[in-house]
Amino acid sequence: MTVAPSPASCLRCRNCGAEYPLIAIHACAECFGPLEVGYDQATLSAVTREQIEAGPQNIWRYAPLLPVGQDPDSRASLNPGMTKLVRADRLGAELGFTAPLWVKDDSGNPTHAFKDRVVSMAMTAAKGLGYTSVACASTGNLANSVAAHAARVGWQATVFIPSDLEAMKVVASSVYAPRLVAVDGSYDDVNRLTSELGETDEFEKTAFVNQNVRPYYAEGSKTLGYEVAEQLGWKLPAQVVIPIASGSLLTKIDKAFGELVRIGLVEDTPWKVFGAQSLGCSPVYEAFQAGHDVVRPVRPTGIAKSLNIGNPADGPYVLDAVRRTGGSIAVADDDDIREGISLLARTTGVFAETAGGVTVSCLAKLVKDGLIDTSQETVVYNTGEGLKTAEVLDVSPTHRIKPSLKSAAEAGLID
Repeated sequence: MTVAPSPASCLRCRNCGAEYPLIAIHACAECFGPLEVGYDQATLSAVTREQIEAGPQNIWRYAPLLPVGQDPDSRASLNPGMTKLVRADRLGAELGFTAPLWVKDDSGNPTHAFKDRVVSMAMTAAKGLGYTSVACASTGNLANSVAAHAARVGWQATVFIPSDLEAMKVVASSVYAPRLVAVDGSYDDVNRLTSELGETDEFEKTAFVNQNVRPYYAEGSKTLGYEVAEQLGWKLPAQVVIPIASGSLLTKIDKAFGELVRIGLVEDTPWKVFGAQSLGCSPVYEAFQAGHDVVRPVRPTGIAKSLNIGNPADGPYVLDAVRRTGGSIAVADDDDIREGISLLARTTGVFAETAGGVTVSCLAKLVKDGLIDTSQETVVYNTGEGLKTAEVLDVSPTHRIKPSLKSAAEAGLID
């Protein structure tokens, strides 16, 4: 089998443009700006739709557009991706849409969240760089995915989480037998600690997926943009609504759309990017509303713990993407989030975690405020499975009866 070369050419600073080799580094030595993968445009432009469509039914069908994983034997992956794009006609009707409304439901991935995409990319990059152990700071879904990926390939995993994480997310990590470290503090505290641990001798040879190999990790989110375009028949949606935690997911989906246009895989049609945040952790929303270009850190609160990143690394880039495309950002409080989970479930059959509740609630608010055009095709991203955060819902049986027809009749179930 002939393996195509990687189209990745360098790591490039998003601030000053300085270039670095494809190694494990995530910050620019010149200006301390974040690094991202740079590509050889001629190599990307040679990729065809037919080439992609002949690939596997997972993220690796897009290997010709990704920095790593061109050789199947090089991958350290659970092979996520090609999750369902759900036509949400009943949700659309309730919100007044006349154009198609879709839900990109990434709860169908191996660990039931979009994080499998970024971890597959980071672990594959780490494998190529010679690492055999992996770690992360996580609000839950990332810990689940890192632990599962490490179990698949036989690596040691150390995952650090806030100590108040949802119980099911703790279970969904611990079942894979990683070193599971609960830290008394917020995600930002956890992330700061892991940054310091990465400089110690004990972790010198460990790949921190969202730190030293972060440039590769972040590229995995692009596959959510590629897939939607392909599933819509190789065209871009007019509007997308995306939850904001670190902000990387939103910026990379936007980046994916731009790449597809530049290399000629889709027609150059305009798209608008809308962001969704929890009111308990809304620093990007606050900056957007104030007209600022930088984001002031906050101390997170609220039930949407997977979005509770008070100092989002990609915050300024989110602001740029939203403003450049003519989008907006909305917020949802805890009651809104629960209502969003319920609304999505009862109209589509999709059970979302709290991040999905944020996104659907914000979609409804953006429609109500006239910021989203209901006559334009729109995609909403659900990033995780509702069972992981079911504890936020107060539910009980609608009826309780005895095992008899008389009891069923008394409850109004039959005449």
